[in-house]
Amino acid sequence: MERKITLPITKEFVCNLNSGDYVYLTGTLYSARDAAHKRMIETLAAGGELPIPIKNQTIYYLGPTPAKEGQVIGSAGPTTSTRMDKYTPTLIELGITGMIGKGKRSEAVIDAMKKYHAVYFAAVGGAGAFLSKCIVKAEIAAYEDLGAEAIYKLEVKDFPVIVVIDDKGENLYNQEKISLSSK
Repeated sequence: MERKITLPITKEFVCNLNSGDYVYLTGTLYSARDAAHKRMIETLAAGGELPIPIKNQTIYYLGPTPAKEGQVIGSAGPTTSTRMDKYTPTLIELGITGMIGKGKRSEAVIDAMKKYHAVYFAAVGGAGAFLSKCIVKAEIAAYEDLGAEAIYKLEVKDFPVIVVIDDKGENLYNQEKISLSSK
């Protein structure tokens, strides 16, 4: 199924998404890679507050390249998601409803997604130049000292992703491959 979705998304809305859905996202999301995730978890452990809103937000695992003149952002391809897996269950429990990356997720992340109703979207790796054209505004929201790994607030329009893992635990990566070759 192909769907157009306006961000942010609620837990109730996440329940309507299914593994295999093609989705175009429009609205606000935040980027964060492993260094930002680590800092957020350390901040929470020290009793501090997160520098961005978490509830009902979507996090894009992204470390963009510098923007060239006339561009909103540089290449904006997804980072391998497993790098965030040790931090992600805590952020899902705090209210993140969507994550965008590439590659598989750990059982701990999938369990948290099922328990707290979150969804994992995949963006196409290697398509960073194309994906950057769907980002209409980008500004650093936190951790500027991390450079490309700073947290960015991004406004996206028709950003293409696929629901890989839904809040029921259905996982597109675990489904049998359909052979297109004749026997």
